[in-house]
Amino acid sequence: MVHYFNYSMNQRLTQEQLDRIIVELGRLKERQEQELEPEQVKQILDELNLPPELLGEAMTQVARSQALETEKRRNKLIFGSVAAALVLIIGSGIFISQQRSSSLARVAVQSEKITNTQNSGSNAEFFYRVTLKEAPVGQKLNLSCNWINPSGQTVKQNSYETKSITTSVWDTHCKYTLNSGAAVGKWKVQMLLDGRVLGEETFEVK
Repeated sequence: MVHYFNYSMNQRLTQEQLDRIIVELGRLKERQEQELEPEQVKQILDELNLPPELLGEAMTQVARSQALETEKRRNKLIFGSVAAALVLIIGSGIFISQQRSSSLARVAVQSEKITNTQNSGSNAEFFYRVTLKEAPVGQKLNLSCNWINPSGQTVKQNSYETKSITTSVWDTHCKYTLNSGAAVGKWKVQMLLDGRVLGEETFEVK
């Protein structure tokens, strides 16, 4: 609801109110000067030899054109806002990805060792125990181990995801059971993080 302000010449005004009133009066005066009386419009149409009876239709077309331009500007503004939001989202995703890549690149092996236990029969279970440093707290690591026989062939690969890291120094391990028919000689085991070799150890099978 619009509330109109009735002013009396005896009413007091602040300087701010007076300044705003002066600006508004100037705007109204300029608008009034730009508006044409119906007789002036008819005279102009007569001088241009244009049919006055089509004035209503012409005004309708002008109104439609103005509405279309307003709609185009609004759509352009919406499109610009959506595009800016997408750029922000994509940029945030790239930043997060770069941050994760940077944190994973710092992960390294602090210590490592091979242990084994003899199972029933002639089988032996080997453990590759690794302590990582610079582990990213709050993240999970995708680790894998390659067990490589003396001929250089990868005969077993362990792939697993750790629990959420709680300390920057983190213990983990992988294991492999060799049966009685396993090749004798020097074996090797590697631990990898997202395909990057973190560390490796050799052990003898007799």
